[in-house]
Amino acid sequence: MKKKSLIIIGSGPAGLSAAIYAARANLMPLLFEGYQSGGQLMITSEVENFPGFKDGILGPELMAAFRAQAERFGTEYITADVTKVELSGSNKIIWEENNKYETNCVIIATGATANLLGLKRERALMGRGVSACATCDGFFFKDKTVAVVGGGDSAMEESIFLTRFAKKVHLIHRRDAFRASKIMVSRAEKNPKIEFVLDSIVDDILGENLVSGIRLKNTKTNKLFELKLDGVFMAIGHTPNTDLFKGQINMDKKGYIISSNDKSRLTATNLSGVFACGDVQDSRYRQAITAAGSGCMAAMDAERYLENILLDQTGLSK
Repeated sequence: MKKKSLIIIGSGPAGLSAAIYAARANLMPLLFEGYQSGGQLMITSEVENFPGFKDGILGPELMAAFRAQAERFGTEYITADVTKVELSGSNKIIWEENNKYETNCVIIATGATANLLGLKRERALMGRGVSACATCDGFFFKDKTVAVVGGGDSAMEESIFLTRFAKKVHLIHRRDAFRASKIMVSRAEKNPKIEFVLDSIVDDILGENLVSGIRLKNTKTNKLFELKLDGVFMAIGHTPNTDLFKGQINMDKKGYIISSNDKSRLTATNLSGVFACGDVQDSRYRQAITAAGSGCMAAMDAERYLENILLDQTGLSK
């Protein structure tokens, strides 16, 4: 068994920011980056809203810079997925297959995954007209025609947001009634740029290198029809990557880890020595910059926690 003072699980903006701060604090963190490292920015072509890059930067390039910076300060990486955890005791146990690691402190930064429709061209055209984040990508669709798929408050919010840029927004929903609140539906209905397309599902996304349209199927008549457009935004929710921790850590009904259990440590979970940051505990903002900020907070909270352990062991806290 290998012993580390701090283990970070996840390698998106939250996990790598936590690693940078923890490594600079001389905590010598071990980071499990997974086989698919880098988080959601790895499938983002252009990032224009991360501070410091006036001309924008490619998502994978930004994450490579994060990783190199954390490595420079002494972060150790394991390019593998964590397969099992035991977090309840004072010594936390992390497994990677048959390899076992022990630590005093864990930062969970496993992120969330945008729910997609499962269409063949959906992932192929991600960042080429397909998006799951209007706040991130809306700027690229000035004077364009786009569609938003969904029926909840997020779909309404994203549709309204996109009208700041797009000349037309088609809101696609599979039923004729919405899950969204009445006030959000009313706001969307009153927006002249938004057109509802109800009782319809996306049957296919059209285009080779860029989105050129979508093919829809009416759920009542099964009739197929096409809409020409430049982009399609999926607003059907996100799934936090928390299966690994179920039954051990407090989560909300959607599976997001509940943090802020300790007023002095805002990233603290219900388990002593376990902290959470980024999209795994944030169902609202879901931005690279907010994830990075909470990663910094988690590292600082973890540092203070480990300092207190050391003080208790030496008797200096008494």
